[in-house]
Amino acid sequence: MKNDLVINLFRAMADFLEIKGENPFRVRAYRKAADNIAALEDDIAGRVREGSLENIPGIGMDLASKVREILATGTFAEYEKIKESVPRGVLELMQVPSIGPKKAKLFFDTFKIASLGDLGRAARDGRLLKLPGIRQKTVDNILKGIELLEKGREAMDLLTANAAAVSFISALKKHREVQEISAAGSLRRMKDAVRDVDILIASKEPQVIADVFVGLAPVKMVLAHGATKCAVVTQEGVQVDARIVPKDEFGAALLYFTGSKSHNIRLRQLAIKKGWKINEYGIFDKKGRRLASATEEEMYRKLGLPFIAPELREDAGEVEAAMEDRLPRLVKLSDIRGDFHAHTNYSDGKNTVHEMAKKAKSLGYEYLCLTDHSVSLRVAHGLDEARLKQKRREIDRVNRSLKGFRLLFGSEVEIDAEGNLDYPDRVLSQFDIVIAAIHSGFKQSQRQLTRRIVRACANKRVHIVAHPTGRLWPARGPYEIDLEEVFRAARDTGTALEINAHPYRMDLSDINARHAAEKGVRLAVGTDSHDISHLDYMAYGVGLCRRAWLAKNNVLNTLDLEALLKVIKK
Repeated sequence: MKNDLVINLFRAMADFLEIKGENPFRVRAYRKAADNIAALEDDIAGRVREGSLENIPGIGMDLASKVREILATGTFAEYEKIKESVPRGVLELMQVPSIGPKKAKLFFDTFKIASLGDLGRAARDGRLLKLPGIRQKTVDNILKGIELLEKGREAMDLLTANAAAVSFISALKKHREVQEISAAGSLRRMKDAVRDVDILIASKEPQVIADVFVGLAPVKMVLAHGATKCAVVTQEGVQVDARIVPKDEFGAALLYFTGSKSHNIRLRQLAIKKGWKINEYGIFDKKGRRLASATEEEMYRKLGLPFIAPELREDAGEVEAAMEDRLPRLVKLSDIRGDFHAHTNYSDGKNTVHEMAKKAKSLGYEYLCLTDHSVSLRVAHGLDEARLKQKRREIDRVNRSLKGFRLLFGSEVEIDAEGNLDYPDRVLSQFDIVIAAIHSGFKQSQRQLTRRIVRACANKRVHIVAHPTGRLWPARGPYEIDLEEVFRAARDTGTALEINAHPYRMDLSDINARHAAEKGVRLAVGTDSHDISHLDYMAYGVGLCRRAWLAKNNVLNTLDLEALLKVIKK
């Protein structure tokens, strides 16, 4: 579908027009058209073929012609012309979360600020404070935004990293000279931010595989091309590194290149105590004889340890736990019986109730909770009571048509600035599951934000608090809340905290989820799906659970439907 391309170009065009001080009506027209295209469930190219493009609200003859031009050429002439007239530095400034077109133009016109470096210096030396409407809090937010943006450039989200890895691994697996292949590095450890993608390959013909690797379709640029080491950059700008080793060294290399560095140091310390050496080629005794190398299991066993799952390898107590036989039996993707957080086209999702149910059932789930937004979140088409009734009727119809599966009637309900919920109790009582969430007021004090979540936990109708720290990678870091107080409130009220599995959220983090579980808090994984494909994000949520040392009994999603409905009652 080309919908996203049209949406992005129209939104960028609106920004350019605003920067240039053009007619506000034109700015609004492009933004409205982009929003209406974003709400489409079908491919806009199909609308062109059917001749129904101008039936979309906000798309008249002029914008319709531009849509056709985009679909034919990938851009449109007016956009390219105005893009050339806007200083590139202004565009870079607009990437900072707290800077819109007007501020970017003001900074450029006044101080010729044309890069993040210029902006950072102007923020720190006090020049920005001389401008109208710029206060210290604005400057602080700009500096935070720059920091987040720079961190985002240094790493990528799991979705992007995994997509790159899959594109290479799936192609290489088909080659007859590939004996074994695996992702390694931070991607294999399921870290929520990945710098480069590492792939390890076992083969008798390393040069052949190296030549194939650098010639694969995703490759845009070759950085290194040796017989055993290669590095490329993909069309999307992702660096992918490959190591090619003999099969009998694959386990040692996989252990070494999976890391983390601190975990490997701990293993080296154990080897040294035995008078041995450990590296990417194996474990060796004093005489240089290889003692283990073929598999990771063999490597750990030789060191006197059980296998340690890649997600735990962070030197966070896993080696000690392994030595004392205290490693948890980590939750697995196959343990998941359902998903608690999904949206349909009743609010800001792309798919129908039936399409979401069909996809969830195909994943082997017993249940899926549909949690469209509540009424006050108008930007996401939040549901009023009339539309809630309509949705409930549709859920009931779909449930009657499906065997061995049930849709749960839920809502992602706004927590207002005082900690109150968006629906009255008589409405909340109708839901199977209520997820409470904060989507505004992120700049409140720690005390205020904490109070809002604690009050939501105390509400007898709230079962889960969604994305508890509000992080949205890479644009927004977690807001400041007192997690200790939130954990106490969640535990004492029997409210679950969400592990949001969307790769741009991953919230709670692995460290916070582990701490919550240690405090006796229930945890629930939700994909925050807005599309049927997003339901597959559960794998990232389970990866985060495993990094948090969570076992099956720590995660509500592992319960069957009957047990779940009993447990969540407050």
